[in-house]
Amino acid sequence: MKPTRKTIKCPTCRKEGDWFEGKYGPFCSHRCKLVDLGKWFGEELRISEPLRPEHLQNPEATPAGEPPGGPEGGENDQTS
Repeated sequence: MKPTRKTIKCPTCRKEGDWFEGKYGPFCSHRCKLVDLGKWFGEELRISEPLRPEHLQNPEATPAGEPPGGPEGGENDQTS
């Protein structure tokens, strides 16, 4: 019995294929890999802040797309 290969979508162009088998995995091509790298350099993609232990205690309480601690930036926000 042949093992089934899982196809994935290229993170850049969304074309489906077995990209981890190629030399650019998970990207389908060198071009898509460079486009993604350019997005990181241009800060289109970024990691907003390091995770803290309280982020992992109740992940369901944080709405999708909103930073842990609420839209104001968390409990340490001193805007008063």
